[in-house]
Amino acid sequence: MAKDDVETGLSYDLEKDEFLKQIKLLETEKKFLESELKRMQYENDQLKKELNRLRAPPLLLGYIEDILNDKKLVVRSSTGPSFVVNVSDTISPSKLKPGSRVALNKTTLAIIGVLPESYDPSIVAAEIVTKPDITYDDIGGLEDQIREVKETVELPLINPDLFKKVGIEPPKGVLLVGPPGTGKTLLAKAVAHNTNATFIRTVGSELVRKYIGEGARLVRELFDLAREKSPSILFIDELDAIGSRRLDMSTSGDREVQRTLMQLLAEMDGFDPLGNVKIIAATNRPDILDEALIRPGRFDRIIEIPLPNEDAREKIFRIHTRKMNLNNVDLKYLAKLTNGMSGADIKAICTEAGMNAIRDNRDYVIYQDFTKAIEKVTKSTKGETDIPGHMFS
Repeated sequence: MAKDDVETGLSYDLEKDEFLKQIKLLETEKKFLESELKRMQYENDQLKKELNRLRAPPLLLGYIEDILNDKKLVVRSSTGPSFVVNVSDTISPSKLKPGSRVALNKTTLAIIGVLPESYDPSIVAAEIVTKPDITYDDIGGLEDQIREVKETVELPLINPDLFKKVGIEPPKGVLLVGPPGTGKTLLAKAVAHNTNATFIRTVGSELVRKYIGEGARLVRELFDLAREKSPSILFIDELDAIGSRRLDMSTSGDREVQRTLMQLLAEMDGFDPLGNVKIIAATNRPDILDEALIRPGRFDRIIEIPLPNEDAREKIFRIHTRKMNLNNVDLKYLAKLTNGMSGADIKAICTEAGMNAIRDNRDYVIYQDFTKAIEKVTKSTKGETDIPGHMFS
C-alpha cells in the first residue's frame, strides 16, 4: 500500500512539472504575441500616416513680401498675384523674413511651413565633396607661390587668432595670373586637398547667362552657399570671362556680363561680411581685368605664376616621371631642351613618351621616346628639330 502511494505521488509530481512547463511556454508565447501585436499596431499607424500624407492636397509655393504682424503677412504666390494671408501657429515668427520661401495651403493660402533656401543646380554642383588627390608635392618650381597662397588662404582659416593679435584683417582674395598651363588650377586643387574647408569651384563663363539678372543671381547664390558652408574657399577659374574692363560702347550681351561683374564686386566688398570665406581666382589675361576688381580690398594679393625655368622644368619632369620606368634618360638635359614650355606641356611630353614606348612593345621609356614626344608637342614648323639623338650613359 505504501508503495502505491509513492508511485502515485511521483506521477503527480511529474504531471505538475509538465503542467508548469506548459504554463511557462504559454506565457512566453503570450509575451511574443503581445510584442508582435505592438509592432503590427505601430506599422499600421505609420502606414495610416503615410497614406494621409499622400492624400494631402499639394501646397503652393510663395515668397514673403511684407510682414504686417505676427499673424498677417503679404505673400506673392508662384502664380503671380500677392495676397494677405494667415500664418500657422506652429511656425515661429523668427523664421518669417521678407524674401523667404514658404509653403501655402492650396485652398486658404495660409502659410503652412517655411522652406529652406534654394540654389541653382549649377551652384549646388560647384561644391567639391571629394577632395582632389593633388598635393603641393605634385607642383614643381612654385615654392614661393605656394608659400604666398598658404599665408593668404590657409593661415587665416587655420589660425585666425594670429591676425587678431597682430591687429590686421586677413586678405580676402588671391588672384593667380600667368600663361596657360603653368599650374594655376593645379595650385587651387592642392589648396582644396590641404585644407579642411569646403572647396567650391566654378568657371567664370558658367556665370554668364542669357537673360537679364540671371548671372547676378548666380553670383549672389554662389556667395550665399560659400557663407553657409564656411569655412570655405571659393575658386573662380577663368575670371576674365566676367571680369573684363567695362566699356562705354557695349552690346546688350556685354551689359549683362557687366551686371554680373558688378554683383561680384558687391559680394566681395559689400555690406555682408565674407567671414571665413576666402576667394581664389585665376586668369591668363590680367591686362583686360577691370580696375575695380583687382584693387586692394578685393584681391589683396596678386600672385604671378610664370613659365617654369630650367630648374623648375627638371622638377616637373621628376614629378611626372616618378612612376615611369626610365632607361638612360637624363631629365636635367630634357629640361634644357624644353625651354619656354609650360608644366602642362611637360606633362603631355611625358605621356606621349610613354605612348611611344608602348607602340614599340617596350615596358621602359628611353631618350628617343622623349625627343619624339617633344617634336610632337612643340609641332615644329621647320620639319626638323635641333634635339641631339645621342644616348646617355
